Amino acid sequence: MIAEVKEKILEEILIQEELVNHNEIVLYNDDVNTFDHVIDTLMYACEHTPEQAEQCSIIVHYKGKCTVKTGEYDDLVPRCSKLLQAGLSAEII
Repeated sequence: MIAEVKEKILEEILIQEELVNHNEIVLYNDDVNTFDHVIDTLMYACEHTPEQAEQCSIIVHYKGKCTVKTGEYDDLVPRCSKLLQAGLSAEII
């Protein structure tokens, strides 16, 4: 019983640490870039499948923004830079 409680507490701590270290790239809609350009860039910069990239581009178009990648900050910085260099509007939050 005590071992189960300790395991549950450790699990909750790990979940909280993951939430604290949670970073994401948010892509914003614009009136400049085509769907094809956004899709190609997401596949290149974020390693999306064609289906993932298409879905994200549709969400961005209709909702105004979409989280396109989550992870460690150091992994997201070069990915976000690639999106920005391609002319897309994105930021790490």
